[in-house]
Amino acid sequence: MTDAARPNVLVVICDQLRADHLGFAGNAVVRTPHIDALAETGTVFERAYVNNPVCMPNRSTLMTGLMPSAHGVIFNDRSLEPHHTTFVSRLRDAGWRTALVGKSHLQHGESRDAVDDLGPVPGRTSPFGDMWDAIEHHERYELPDIVDPDDFYGFGHVEFSVGHGAQVGGHHYRWARDKGIAHDVLRQGLDPTADIPGRSPLWWQIFPAPFPDEVSSTSFVTERTIAAIETAEADDEPWMVWCSFPDPHHPLSPPEPWFSRHDPADMELPSTFAEPGEGWPDHLRAIRDLPADVNSHGRYVIPFGPTPEQARAAIAATYGMIEAIDHGVGRIMARLEELDALDDTIVVFTSDHGDMMGDHGLLLKLVMHFRGCLEVPMIVRAPTRGGQRTRSLAASIDLPATILDLCGLDAPQGMQGTSLVPVLDDASASVREHVLVEDDFPASRGGRPVPLKTRTIVTDRHRFTRDSDGFEMLYDLAADPDELTNLATEGADPAVRAELLTALADAMFHADDVTRTEPVTP
Repeated sequence: MTDAARPNVLVVICDQLRADHLGFAGNAVVRTPHIDALAETGTVFERAYVNNPVCMPNRSTLMTGLMPSAHGVIFNDRSLEPHHTTFVSRLRDAGWRTALVGKSHLQHGESRDAVDDLGPVPGRTSPFGDMWDAIEHHERYELPDIVDPDDFYGFGHVEFSVGHGAQVGGHHYRWARDKGIAHDVLRQGLDPTADIPGRSPLWWQIFPAPFPDEVSSTSFVTERTIAAIETAEADDEPWMVWCSFPDPHHPLSPPEPWFSRHDPADMELPSTFAEPGEGWPDHLRAIRDLPADVNSHGRYVIPFGPTPEQARAAIAATYGMIEAIDHGVGRIMARLEELDALDDTIVVFTSDHGDMMGDHGLLLKLVMHFRGCLEVPMIVRAPTRGGQRTRSLAASIDLPATILDLCGLDAPQGMQGTSLVPVLDDASASVREHVLVEDDFPASRGGRPVPLKTRTIVTDRHRFTRDSDGFEMLYDLAADPDELTNLATEGADPAVRAELLTALADAMFHADDVTRTEPVTP
């Protein structure tokens, strides 16, 4: 048992999990009793938003408490530079034992297909040593001997799960190989031509993993998280564990029995599935016109407009993946209770972003600032505080400051998030008037018809988006929660549009990174 003033910290993060794909959020089909139980004893933020709806940018924000434009990871084509102070490094410096288990994606090892050649002469050169950003390269873990870093963005211990679904890499790969699973079985998940029994004829990324549940990424993360907690508890030190499940990100390929938990025929389509897309920018209409076979190359996965059958199959497989995660969360929480550590532990549950999953006739993500991509689940269970729900705005960027505040530590200079502790103490309190969302697509410089930059501001009532092509989207979330009528193109409320444009500009000014101007610590 640790000192109450120095609580343990367990952050459970999923990948591409929508806010409404959980029982406590009102979903009556997906079964998540263990996450629902966590929600009953913590503060549920019903209006939690990401600061970027892409993996690496928002994960780096969750580490640093900085906007992507400040920490520099604006897309999945660059790695978080190691000189940044993370909330994890603050905890480690103050005596917490720190560990990362599962998906990191702070480096672009699994996203190298997203890296484009932007020109023959680089605009800057790296001051860091060779291979500093190759820690998450999957081939590294297929070598006989590896040496893990002793400080990975503040983590003193790392066990990576690199890849998604049945594409297994990192320490997860070595762990599965030790259990007798062949290399070819573990590396075929992103091959659209691989002969995998049970693959859906509707979309090649829907299939049961070709290995047993005992070696899935969810089982790996669950078991190794429990081991990390047990090791730290044995030393009677405060600890921080980042428990990162790679699911339910596509490929939608959980092993049995999870893959068959839900019948696609029983899945309801989102109410907005057949929306005509009026008031949309050209790139969104173009994406919705793409078929699933746009992804037949098996490399960078492009969002598309699914058929009703494809959407139902995707939802069914996704629910199975979420239920597998819930089972793992239940095992972890039970072990915390057995170790008499639960009352001394801050538990956070969230996701790095969402997925359209059929909303507005779209699947996956890419410069889509609808609620399905921007809203995420967020639960903070803190010692001495009971269960409650709040409609106060919260953002991914706030979690680092919140955790440091709960642990009695000062946030580093320049951290841009706001502590949510006042809301944990009083669900009616509010610590922010809006959430700023950034979204950059550097590959647009190569001629792709997607805006180079998109910025959104979400307030208590509205969502306003403007992109670098000048297109605007304005929705009244109170009157139009499904985001069906773009008030910007309708010209229905010019006064609100002008107010939000000013608020967006002000938010972007405040997002400037002041840490770039400070002296470097010796």
